[in-house]
Amino acid sequence: MVVQPIVTGILSYGMSGRVFHAPFVENSNFFEFKAVVERSKKNAQLDYPHVISYDSIDELLNDADIELVIVNTPNDTHFDFAKRALLSGKHVLIEKPFSPTVAEAQELFEIGKETDRCVLPFHNRRFDSDFKSLKYILDKNLVGKPIELHLRFDRFKPEIGPKIFKETPRPASGVLYDLGSHLLDQVISLFGSPKSATKILSQNRPNTKVDDYASLILNYQDGLNVFITTSLLVANPQKSFVLHGANGTFIKDRTDVQEAQLQFGMSPLDSSYGIEHEGQEGLLTVILDDVAEEIEVSAEKGNYMHLFDAVYQTIRLREPYFVTAEQILCQLEILAPAKKK
Repeated sequence: MVVQPIVTGILSYGMSGRVFHAPFVENSNFFEFKAVVERSKKNAQLDYPHVISYDSIDELLNDADIELVIVNTPNDTHFDFAKRALLSGKHVLIEKPFSPTVAEAQELFEIGKETDRCVLPFHNRRFDSDFKSLKYILDKNLVGKPIELHLRFDRFKPEIGPKIFKETPRPASGVLYDLGSHLLDQVISLFGSPKSATKILSQNRPNTKVDDYASLILNYQDGLNVFITTSLLVANPQKSFVLHGANGTFIKDRTDVQEAQLQFGMSPLDSSYGIEHEGQEGLLTVILDDVAEEIEVSAEKGNYMHLFDAVYQTIRLREPYFVTAEQILCQLEILAPAKKK
């Protein structure tokens, strides 16, 4: 296959740009990392001297060479910046949450069709090693018919964070959009759209203005019930995946190491990248002849580079992308605040 690298620009070089995007765009033969936007601190060129650091988003969008724009700005700006990028003739890769509302997402997908540009959601957590373990158990039918699934994303952050867009009442703020969107995407990727969804939000930190606890209960047509929980006030994080089926149970901690490795500066090309530490195996319990048998399940290597491979294949080869528009619209319908009566 003849590789034609996609010339790429990143709209922000904060934690997301520095950790989840730049290392992959830089280290993949499928991309040419050309530019970032940095309004004040110019840190990108310290890490990538060849990259242009633009002062504004308009400057990056006016760069005729750039084909793909990674929209990793504050949640409530995703729609506006993605729309501007599409109308500038760029493909877009949009961080979670894709947009605050279903209507905005529909408009972006429609503009993509009209301009023949790809509109791609960035859901890297489908390539976490711990989630891949859960998917393996389900794909191999190792617990039988799934009956009950619990997913958690716990942190302990009692202080109000410095990121205003996360901590003030504005579109797509709060822990449900921030962390819950990861878990909801994982569930939808496994089981599709639920028959019904119940949502519980609460505010518990002193002086908080947004939800810092969220729970979703999803009921499926075949009787499966899925419980999603995320909280910023969990001092002792619970098991992240607990699956009960007709023939057994599977439990797994949140063990993916990629974020920590990338924060530390490890290259995604390093041989140890994405490999869980020993002792973090999942535990499968199955009943055989009325006797419980416990089996340790090692995880596959996690690798966010697979997401970027898929981006290339979709843009250059027009192959179907692994996250569909229908999945995003379903997710946003569930995440959306209740309509005021």
